[in-house]
Amino acid sequence: MNIIVSGSVAYDRIMDFPGKFSDHILPDKLHILNVCFMINELKENFGGTAGNIAYALSLLDERPDVVAAAGHDFSAYGAWLNKHGISSEFIKIMPDEFTAGAYITTDLAANQITAFNPGAMRHSSTFDFNSLDPQKTIAIVAPGNLDDMFNFIKIYKQRGIPYIFDPGQSLPAWNGHQLREMLTGAMIFISNDYEADLTMEKIGATFNDIAAMAANVITTKAEKGSALRRDGSRETVDIPAVTPSKVSDPTGAGDAYRAGLIKGLLLPEKDIVHAAMMGAVSASFCVEVHGTQNYSFTKQTFNERFRAVFSKTAY
Repeated sequence: MNIIVSGSVAYDRIMDFPGKFSDHILPDKLHILNVCFMINELKENFGGTAGNIAYALSLLDERPDVVAAAGHDFSAYGAWLNKHGISSEFIKIMPDEFTAGAYITTDLAANQITAFNPGAMRHSSTFDFNSLDPQKTIAIVAPGNLDDMFNFIKIYKQRGIPYIFDPGQSLPAWNGHQLREMLTGAMIFISNDYEADLTMEKIGATFNDIAAMAANVITTKAEKGSALRRDGSRETVDIPAVTPSKVSDPTGAGDAYRAGLIKGLLLPEKDIVHAAMMGAVSASFCVEVHGTQNYSFTKQTFNERFRAVFSKTAY
């Protein structure tokens, strides 16, 4: 089965500030703000929506194709992907750009200041979609280059390739007409509850309207689990969250959920409820560690956790 994962690849550079930002910012001087925070350390992690989803799929014994753009500093990330059996063949290298990067500083009160450099993500990537058999392909369109997101969905519709639409943090960039176009015909529209509300506001539609545009709608709700509206039905199936052994960092859990979901859709029974359960289990492993690609599991440990919650084997 061809799994096409488009979105972003990025370096996440995490810094810890051993104090509170509020102690160093004078409220009456915000108009001339000029501060420097001395950090304890800097950690570099591999991230980005496409990279995170592909990594989790590799743990689930799948070999997706990542379609994205990266910069001249991509070699370390490429080696990481190849180590996990993920091809970087379709990652377009822009020699005059840096790979997208998030620079995140967190203080002792868990406040964060983030700067994001899109770098190579400003550029469209390329892929020969004519080489794909629609009957043997599934795609996910995750947040990344906006032209890629819109154009890839047009191609998937034209070729009859089932796709998952995951707008995520790209939502503010779209107008209602564009969102309707991308939503309509999607196999699955997936978002968290805030993003679902923002989508409805931008489109000027109700949740029932959205459920009529996409074949299935999944709304994730963090520790409250996720909700599935399938096949245009007005009945909601609630999927419980899976309790991790500890909670260290929720970043990337949504991408891990999407990977588990895709894996479930590839199983012979193609049961979307079962697939959403697999998404919940996959996400639970991610939140146990810091960094979006630092967790790991085996088929055995995945099935053990799945069985403990859902009383059956995942795959």
